[in-house]
Amino acid sequence: MRDTLVGALIGAILAVVALQFGFWGFLLVVVFGLVGALVAAIASGRIDRAALTDVLTGRRSSR
Repeated sequence: MRDTLVGALIGAILAVVALQFGFWGFLLVVVFGLVGALVAAIASGRIDRAALTDVLTGRRSSR
């Protein structure tokens, strides 16, 4: 139930942003939200920064 509620709230917020600021404002909010989620995951330790850097630079595969 909690995941459904969070998803519904995020959808409602994004709908208001899309109506208020148009497509580019909506896209900007989504991009910044994804960047913020990535930074939070790295800061909390759920994503290993060194491994992510290695994968993005092609030094190691993700498998």
